[in-house]
Amino acid sequence: MFLDWLQHSTSGLLTLCAAGIAVLLVMIIRFRIEPFIALLVSGLLIALATGLPVEDIVGTAQKSSDSLLEGGFASILGHITAIIGLGTILGSMLEASGGAQLLTRKLLAAFGENRAPLAMGLSGLIFGIPVFFDIGIFVLAPLVYVVARQGKRSILLYCLPLVAGLSMTHAFLPPHPGPVVAAGLLGVDLGWIILMGLVCGLPAFAVAGLLYPVWIGKRIDLPVPADMLATADELAAKREGRRDPSLGVVALIIGLPMVLILGATFGSITLPEGSGPLSVLTFLGNPTVALTLAVLLSFWLLGTRRGMTGRDLSELTAGALRPLGMLLLVVGAGGFFGKVLAETGVGDALAGSLRGIGLPMIVSAYVISSGLRIAQGSATVAIVTTGGIVAPLVASAGLSQPQLALIAVAIAAGSIIASHVNDGGFWIISRYFGIPVSDMLKTWTVLETLLSLIAFATAAALSPLLP
Repeated sequence: MFLDWLQHSTSGLLTLCAAGIAVLLVMIIRFRIEPFIALLVSGLLIALATGLPVEDIVGTAQKSSDSLLEGGFASILGHITAIIGLGTILGSMLEASGGAQLLTRKLLAAFGENRAPLAMGLSGLIFGIPVFFDIGIFVLAPLVYVVARQGKRSILLYCLPLVAGLSMTHAFLPPHPGPVVAAGLLGVDLGWIILMGLVCGLPAFAVAGLLYPVWIGKRIDLPVPADMLATADELAAKREGRRDPSLGVVALIIGLPMVLILGATFGSITLPEGSGPLSVLTFLGNPTVALTLAVLLSFWLLGTRRGMTGRDLSELTAGALRPLGMLLLVVGAGGFFGKVLAETGVGDALAGSLRGIGLPMIVSAYVISSGLRIAQGSATVAIVTTGGIVAPLVASAGLSQPQLALIAVAIAAGSIIASHVNDGGFWIISRYFGIPVSDMLKTWTVLETLLSLIAFATAAALSPLLP
């Protein structure tokens, strides 16, 4: 009787969903188990509890390719692996060539000392497109130290705009893992993700990354620690005599993939189906093709033309790809977790309950993602888990690509809210800019929450207006 209620009633399936998420959080938070393993175990437990045949879950000894386990991993990894890998290589080429420092110095020269916070924010925004959040901090932190010393004001005025720009692009724009994973789980074209990510993310950045740092920087005065200034001076000495790439080359390599992807998206709207120009745009604007072209161009313009050998490029590529293993495992396990929810009927039960209480889908996605983020700290885990829960809800809703992209933005916005002590990024920023924990909670935590709320509010306001 209990099993029948658990496996076939709406309340029972919702109980299973809640129990599965609780198990996931307990394993990650209490027992410090890797999210990859926690997602895998939670998915298997839900699948078994709902009474799915073992053959459906893991296959047979002779064939397992059609199983939930392998199919769940393959469904998402096949979509995102090449995109994330190529994006990581592209960011590493820009980092190794000095393109990031060049861009920041040019912006600082253009805006002047009085507008240095704006220059740092734009630097994080632009350089954050191809580069992971933490790498952006490692590369650009020394420039923050120098500018803060010259300006003789709180380091918060300069570091907060930078990290806000890096956080905005990391949360909302491909080729970063979060938006790419959300797009794959919801079936959204990356061109729409880029467009809606910019539309929702830029206003959030303007408030959280430009206005708020000016306000809080006048109230909390933090000097640049002496040891950080020494590190900045050492790095500046090492850069002397090194030839920087041109600003045009850096801009071309950063902007090319986005232009090609957006070209394919708008081409599909404006050009007749089957036409030659549309075929060309579709091919070049495929995210994997666009990023491959950008990577090859960076190998030539930032690598071989500036003295790098084939061996140098190979070592740089291998080093860039090495940290991606655990990230891809987490994403794959999240794909399996989501497929289990879809196949067991848990997703349909959740959809019915949300419709019953009248909560819009975009709000549900944001609330779920925010709760998971606050509880366990990882934005990636919040996105893959929420995407798995929401994907069955949107599959039958008949939503357009722009509306699906806004739901992806809402999930990404929830995944960055209220960064605190269980988030690795919290400690990276605290360490690199010498900000005490109490001040981190007053500054970085508030900044991330503003970024999240404003981006979500923009997405929610736009959603009913789009076809």
